[in-house]
Amino acid sequence: MAYAHRWAFGRNPAYYDYDSLGGDCTNFASQVLFAGGGVMNPEPVYGWYYRSANDHAPAWTGVEFLCRFLTGNAGPGPAAEETDISRVMPGDIVQLSFDGAAFGHSPVIVSVGERPSPENVLVAAHTFDTDNRPLNTYPYKRARFLHVTHVNAW
Repeated sequence: MAYAHRWAFGRNPAYYDYDSLGGDCTNFASQVLFAGGGVMNPEPVYGWYYRSANDHAPAWTGVEFLCRFLTGNAGPGPAAEETDISRVMPGDIVQLSFDGAAFGHSPVIVSVGERPSPENVLVAAHTFDTDNRPLNTYPYKRARFLHVTHVNAW
């Protein structure tokens, strides 16, 4: 979680800041995942990688694409399963829907209470820059929890 705390209120110059292009939250979540696992998936369309601002997989910066990649990844890189709040851990991703339909924000979970709840699951995020923010302070209508299970290192 050191990476998430280090860059929650700043921008790592190794990565483009997508705030002006719809948001930087999933880019930040991907950076945190990469810092923790160190393996990208170079598959051109369905992978998860970042080479430059204009050469990255859709899953690196897109909320829905990241979910699809993580929950379906059988190749290199991180893999996750959708779960409920009771199984989340630091390093997992929560995706939020503010309208109840589309998911549009990807905070990273940085701390979890003994019995995880929206009050004691704390997140770090970009776009709405934050660190150690309780999940229940977001005005979301739905939450999707992605528990990172492993990183394939092929």
